[in-house]
Amino acid sequence: MLSTLRNQALAMLPVLAALLLMLSFGVRAEESKNDKVVQSEMVQLAGADYWRAVKDGVEGTTTSASPEHGVLISTPGETWFVLKEKWMSPAAAVAIFGSISMVVLMYFIVGPLKLSAARTGKKVKRWSRMDRALHWSMAFTFLTLAFSGLMLVYGKHFMKPYVPTELWGWTIYIAKQYHNYMGPLFFILLFAVLFKWWRKSIFNKTDVQWFMKLGGMVGKHKGTHPSAGFSNGGEKAIYWLLICFGAIAAVSGLILDFPIFGQTRRDMELSNLVHMFSALILICGFVFHIYIGLFGMEGALEGMVTGEVDETWAKEHHDLWFEEVKNSESDPEESATNSRASSATTQSDSKLT
Repeated sequence: MLSTLRNQALAMLPVLAALLLMLSFGVRAEESKNDKVVQSEMVQLAGADYWRAVKDGVEGTTTSASPEHGVLISTPGETWFVLKEKWMSPAAAVAIFGSISMVVLMYFIVGPLKLSAARTGKKVKRWSRMDRALHWSMAFTFLTLAFSGLMLVYGKHFMKPYVPTELWGWTIYIAKQYHNYMGPLFFILLFAVLFKWWRKSIFNKTDVQWFMKLGGMVGKHKGTHPSAGFSNGGEKAIYWLLICFGAIAAVSGLILDFPIFGQTRRDMELSNLVHMFSALILICGFVFHIYIGLFGMEGALEGMVTGEVDETWAKEHHDLWFEEVKNSESDPEESATNSRASSATTQSDSKLT
């Protein structure tokens, strides 16, 4: 029953994405017509000569000493608007829709990666409580920021025309405030993730073989389970994707969040485009990460939920790490050291709770 519901949910994802994309194009055409009406009314109100000068970027008089405050309309801003609304927004929608479609097709055509052998019932400790807390904190922050960001970009196309004005106003206000205030928290969590797992995410020769065999997930290599240490090549790639593009998204977001350090309109426009692009890369990348964790690999999710994995899973997906664990257990002195460390960690976790 659960498997059937999961398959139906996956099948509906591309349909919903396509529907939202179609709705957005219709609304965009309506907005273009409304813009022309507004421009006509503005010309009639103040006169053609006045608005011609304003649109040409003629600087007026103001008591503000901040950069560009004398410019009512920034002419180069039209370039930013075109890039954002006519190019990046539609391209991002296609990219996200394409990523979702790819994982759905992968699930139904290639299928999830199952364990080759039966579970032993013996568990191996893989993630500490602190590891899991950090992972799920980052996951929650990232997903909610992604959702609120997508609402800010696409909400006017697929929600605004179909809901009461008051509901739309409150929805977009909450999305904007949440995005602005949670953004700095994402930056802090990103630093924590960097310092916590960077040593386990350094690429080596084993990862080259892992990539050459496509992680043992597709094609003739499916089910071969290429060797890997604590982290395989795919996990390391996702990790550095998060660190690199997450840092770009965070820094550009902070520039947008705090426009009090002399940023000009050009600075804000460039930061906005960079922020959108980096966020798009992260969203598309983590569509695949979420797919692997939830649907694409048997036993992947339970490790990050319980902190433990079955020995069969460890042998097949992270054999080199599993050998290290077993060797440390067979060494009495090292085993005693690990036992004391584990006991100390448990006591520390108990105090935290």
